[in-house]
Amino acid sequence: MTPGTDADRAAEKWRDILIGLGQGALIAAVALAALYFFYGDRYRLRHSPAAPTLAAPSTPASAAAQEAPLQRALDFGRTRAPDDVRRVAAWAVDEADNGRLPFAIVDKRRAQVYVFEATGRLLGTSPVLLGYAAGDDSVAGIGSKAIEDIKPQERTTPAGRFVSTPGRNSLGHEVVWVDYEAAVSMHRVRATNPKERRLERLATPTPADNRISWGCINVPVAFFDEIVWPQIGRGRAVVYVLPEQRPLAAFFPRAAAPTVALASPRPGNSARP
Repeated sequence: MTPGTDADRAAEKWRDILIGLGQGALIAAVALAALYFFYGDRYRLRHSPAAPTLAAPSTPASAAAQEAPLQRALDFGRTRAPDDVRRVAAWAVDEADNGRLPFAIVDKRRAQVYVFEATGRLLGTSPVLLGYAAGDDSVAGIGSKAIEDIKPQERTTPAGRFVSTPGRNSLGHEVVWVDYEAAVSMHRVRATNPKERRLERLATPTPADNRISWGCINVPVAFFDEIVWPQIGRGRAVVYVLPEQRPLAAFFPRAAAPTVALASPRPGNSARP
C-alpha cells in the first residue's frame, strides 16, 4: 500500500476517530435503553403524580333517625288551675296535639295565661290584659284596619287553637304572633296611655278590669322576658285561647268530652305541629 500525503493521513485519522465515536454513541444508546427498560417503570412509580383515589360510592343516607318520643306528663306543680284549663292541657298532652312544641293556654274568663313545656310541665302562669270587648271571634278584616278605625265592640281576643310565631310589630317590639291575619299578638304590657291604667289593672286580684286592649294579649314585662319569650318566642308554639261566650266544645270538642283524663307519664306521638 502506497503511503499518502500528510493531508491524506490526517483525513484518515479523523475518519477513524469519528467511526469510533459513532460506535461509542451506539453502545451508549443501547446501554441507556437497557437501563430504561429495567428501571424506568420503577422511576415512574416513584416520581409520577399519584392517581386520584376514587371514593367508595356513598350509599344514600337512610331516613334521619327519629327523635326520641317525649315523655309526656301533665304537671301543674302546685298551681291550682280551673277545670277547663286542665281539660285542654290534658287533651293537648295526652293526644300530643302540640307535637313537639311548647304551648300556652289563655283563659279569657279569668284573664290568665299558662305556659308549658312541650312535655306538659307548667313553667309559669300570669294575669294578662285582653281585648276590651267580650267575644270569641275576630271581626272580618280586622287585621287590615287602622287602629283608630276599630270600634270598641270589635276589640276582641279570638278563641281557638293557633300556631304562633315570634316576630316584631310595626314599632319594632318583640311579639308572639298568635293570629297574624287578625293582628293579634302576645306582648309586653305597654303603659303608653296613663288613662288606661294597664299596670294597675294587671295588679288587681280580680279579672273584671283586665279588658282594655285592642285584642292583643298583654303580659307583665317580667313574665314575658323570663317565661314567654324564652319558651314560645324561640320558634313556633301552640296557643290555645279558651272561649268566654261559647262552650268549650265549640272550639275544643275532644277536650270538653268527659272521657278525657289527665295525661299519664308515657311516650306520645308527635304528629301535629
